[in-house]
Formats: sequence, structure tokens, C-alpha cells
Amino acid sequence: MPVSTATLGSVSFLSQLFNPDVSSLSCFLNHTKLSTLYSKPSLLKKPSSSSLYNLKVSASSASANPKTDNSQQAEAAVTAILDNSVSTDEIKPAPAPARRSADWKAARAYLHSGFIYGGRVEGFNGGGLLVRFYSLVGFLPFPQLSPSHSCKEPNKTIHQIAKGLVGSILSVKVIQAEEESRKLIFSEKEAVWTKFSTQINVGDVFEGKVGSVEDYGAFVHLRFPDGLYHLTGLVHVSEVSWDLVQDVRDILTEGDDVRVKLVNIDRGKSRLTLSIKQLEEDPLLETLDKVIPQEGSADSDSLPTSNSSTIEPLPGLDAIFKELLQEDGINDVRISRQGFEKRVVSQDLQLWLSNVPPSDNMFTLLARAGRQVQEIQLATSLDQEGIKKALQRVLERVP
Repeated sequence: MPVSTATLGSVSFLSQLFNPDVSSLSCFLNHTKLSTLYSKPSLLKKPSSSSLYNLKVSASSASANPKTDNSQQAEAAVTAILDNSVSTDEIKPAPAPARRSADWKAARAYLHSGFIYGGRVEGFNGGGLLVRFYSLVGFLPFPQLSPSHSCKEPNKTIHQIAKGLVGSILSVKVIQAEEESRKLIFSEKEAVWTKFSTQINVGDVFEGKVGSVEDYGAFVHLRFPDGLYHLTGLVHVSEVSWDLVQDVRDILTEGDDVRVKLVNIDRGKSRLTLSIKQLEEDPLLETLDKVIPQEGSADSDSLPTSNSSTIEPLPGLDAIFKELLQEDGINDVRISRQGFEKRVVSQDLQLWLSNVPPSDNMFTLLARAGRQVQEIQLATSLDQEGIKKALQRVLERVP
């Protein structure tokens, strides 16, 4: 891409290409205005080696872009980068009001573009960090910090962590820029999301560390290959365990190390949904004996029944049995025993083909509703795949 560079000698600027629909950037596109704000005619000369600032303006030529319906790309925009490490003896900076006004325009440009800015931490207060943005100082609330800081030093308070960050450079995004009310707010979380959300996919398994625990679930920080915890997701209370969870705090505590599975990514809202229980098989699907024990074993929460004629089928099973007997290859369907679980997974009727191996052409189905579980024996000449297809046809016919 052809690039032209001019050095005028007042303030150092960096050009960046923004989306053409960002109308607020037009204030940066007039080279004459920039010269008026940041330099005097008497200073438009070759700067000396000890000059405070250099002004570099890079402009890229417009070209056709099929992704924007062949419209011209936006002109190159510029944002101020200040270098305070050199003496100001030879060059006098622009008036402060004009400089601040231009920096607010730069802040709005970062807000609309979503670009990441490297801001120096100047200090902190009770609610967050004070971050330098050119001639302005913005605010980064503690909840907008990346979880990597607290996970790296779990024994430190947030204010101790903040003290250790003073003087460091953080990658942040501008999430609010209101010049009139002087609100300039940053988020490190949003900057981290932009970088690391592209490296994850649904189904990924992470080692994680439990952050805050709420009534509705627990927030878990995900550890990446670099050993740091960059992103945070929610494990809903229903995804904590196969057992019925009344209080998440009975199972998870802040600081616990857990393994989680990524089950959903909402890129529009920068949200991750996680699950702990999906890393384990539903115990009911493995074998009914985890719910209904064999003879001679003790389990006060299970009630085995030897006389199948006394078992009342769960609501909806009668209709399913009648339809199953209409399928070719299925000879008999009957309930063999039942029991009660410690947990309520669903109030609705659920029906599965058990993992219990078949014996003498007898396959086992499991039906569950609320806490009640019923084992169903299916006499058939079909193989396992044939039974699955028969069940699918039956369930499509039964309302």
C-alpha cells in the first residue's frame, strides 16, 4: 500500500485506518486543521535533534474493496502519541485546550473503531485504575480488569494488585468517551476478549479457577497455554452437577481449581457459557444400578420393586408402549423395576436406550420423570441401531 509521510515537528501522530462508516473520524482527516492545532508556522522547519516532538502523518490511497460494495475505503486517520521523555526547551507545545479537544476526538475514534490502546497506569483509587490517554487521564474500574492479575496473585487484595500495576502499560479499549461530562472509561477485559476469543471453540476443555460464586452459578476464569487466565465464563447452577444443586456454594468456592467444558460462545455480548457436569456421563445412562441397587446392597434413597405388575407406568409411557409394539421386530415391552433418584433432573418424561449390554435379545430402556426411574425390558430381534430408529419413529408419532 503506498504511504506518504511528512514530518512537521510539533506533536507525534500515528495514522490508523478506520471503517468508512465512522463519521466521527472526519475531524482527523484534515491535515490543515491538525497543523493549526498542533504547530505554528514558525515551527514548520526541520526539527533539531533535541526537539520534543515529531509529527508524522501517514496517508493511504483509497482503493476498491469488494467487502464494502466497491466503495472507497476511509482516508487514513491520525491519533496523537505523546512522548514526554524529552525536554521542551526548543519547542513550545500547542495550547492545552486545543490539545485536550483533539485528544477527546481521538478517544471517540478509539471508541467507535474498537482499536486497542496501550495506556500507562498513573495511579489508582478505591474503585479502579487511573490510565493515561495522551493528555487525558481516564478510569479503568476494577471489574474491567483482566482476571489474569487476581489469578496470578490470589493472596493479594485488589488494591495491592492495583499498587503493583502503577507504571505498567495495559492493553485497553475505550468503552465510554464523553467530553462534556469528562467521562473516559477503559476496559482491559474487552481488549483481552478481542485477542483471545478467536483462539477458542465450543467443545474446548479448560482448566479453570473459580472466581465469584452467585446464586445462579459460578464465574470461572479460563487458563490458556501461556499459564495465564484471560477469559471468564459462567457455569450456570444447572451445569454444576448431575445432582440437584440447591446452593452453588455447597459445591464451589472462590479459588477452587476446576475443569470445565465450553458449551456456548456469544461473541456479540462477549459471553462464555461453561459446564462442569458435561465432562461426566449422566450416571443414569451408564447403568440403572447406580440408581437402583442390586439385591443385598443398601441404599435408603432407592426403592427396588420385584413385582413389575404393581408398577404404575410413568405418565406417557402407555402410549409409547403401544406404538413400540406396532414396530416390526419388537415382540414385547414391559417394566421390570423402578427406583427413586436423589436428584430431580427434569420433571418431563425422558426416555433412553441404556448402556447396559443386551442379553438374550433383551434390551434395556430407561424412563425418568422427576425422581422416579423405571427400567423397561424390550424383547426384540433388532440390533441397537434398529432400536434407536424404531424409538425415533415412535416418539415422532406420540404427541
